[in-house]
Amino acid sequence: MSHSLVMKALTVWQPWASLIAILAKPYEFRGRRPPPALIGQRIAIHAGARKPRPAEVKDLIDRLETGGGTPPCLVADIALPFLRRVYEGLTAPAPDSLFGEGSPAPFALPLSAIVCTAVLGEPKAGDACGREFGWSNDSDRDGTFNWGWPMQDVRPLVPAPPARGAQGFWNWQETAA
Repeated sequence: MSHSLVMKALTVWQPWASLIAILAKPYEFRGRRPPPALIGQRIAIHAGARKPRPAEVKDLIDRLETGGGTPPCLVADIALPFLRRVYEGLTAPAPDSLFGEGSPAPFALPLSAIVCTAVLGEPKAGDACGREFGWSNDSDRDGTFNWGWPMQDVRPLVPAPPARGAQGFWNWQETAA
């Protein structure tokens, strides 16, 4: 017998959604506090349909490797190997073009899918979160993201079930066997 569980979901673009799922992104940054009723509740993290752009991924890799620019709020030891694979997958030739049929398919991120669930923690000021990752008080990003929403007790969903997203929080119905 199966039953359904409805929980709030939040759509996040890739590679950010998967970075949350692999524990490399401890905060989701938003311009406002989350609804108080959701703090301490488990939410679903939905990877949006937008494919990541190679230049954006390369910029993240460069900032993590060199420390140049504003450092992203990522756990570098986890994020860097992952982002390198994502970048290679985004820039690899199609499997049937250069190496012929049967060559391995490039690494690809799930899109339009629930990649994990997490407990939404008590929000923190974005600049306080940034200082945990090396931001200075004169960072050019100060005030850009007013709130860091802690992603706690993250549980990846493998395989990632497909889902249509929406802006803001929306209801996702998980079916369990």
